[in-house]
Amino acid sequence: MSTVPPPPGPGASPGHANRQAVLYCPYCAEETLFPLEEGGWECRSCLRAFTVRFLGLRPARGHGEQVQP
Repeated sequence: MSTVPPPPGPGASPGHANRQAVLYCPYCAEETLFPLEEGGWECRSCLRAFTVRFLGLRPARGHGEQVQP
């Protein structure tokens, strides 16, 4: 069962309004996640707190292109 926070209401923290809900904990894979007031997520199964950050898009590679280190 997935725990998704309710939509932001008046007085909701701006950090929660513009982020996608995380569906499972990256450490224990449980779905008992709740948003933290200061940003990030709390897993109530393994008691870890974490954040997820979007780094950006990578350019598409065509077939046969070599990856440069």
